[in-house]
Amino acid sequence: MKEGREKNGSVEIDETDRKIIKLFNEDGRMSYRKIAKHLNVSIGTVHNRMEKLTKNGVIRKFAPVLDHNKLGYNLTTIIGVRVKGGVLENWEDVTAYHENVLCMYDVTGEFDAILIARFKDTVELDQFVKKLLKEPDVQRTYTQTVLNIVKEDLSSSKML
Repeated sequence: MKEGREKNGSVEIDETDRKIIKLFNEDGRMSYRKIAKHLNVSIGTVHNRMEKLTKNGVIRKFAPVLDHNKLGYNLTTIIGVRVKGGVLENWEDVTAYHENVLCMYDVTGEFDAILIARFKDTVELDQFVKKLLKEPDVQRTYTQTVLNIVKEDLSSSKML
């Protein structure tokens, strides 16, 4: 891995880094020893590369990938939200940490933010949307229910 960051904040990684990330992404519990053996490099190399990738923010955190359906969250929704001018960041600071919100994006177009959220059922969704609409800064929402998840891989290393 090259030290430092490029102008746009991205970090350059080399082929060894890519291979380490891909193996680790396939099995987050894979030991450094097993990765080193698979790539024919030293354990120290894997350790140092992982430290640099973490320090430089390429790897943001180590966490399990949950199957929300198995936890009863079978309803995935995409919610567009229009917020009054000048308060978007304040509104996002509060709403982004709601337990059902998995992703929040600032977007262009008709809405100011798009939320990806999971709910156990339509009753939970209804309560969430009605709560959103009661907020004084929210002007409008638009909710879509996901029928089938064709691909959902927010931690993908395939683009490397």
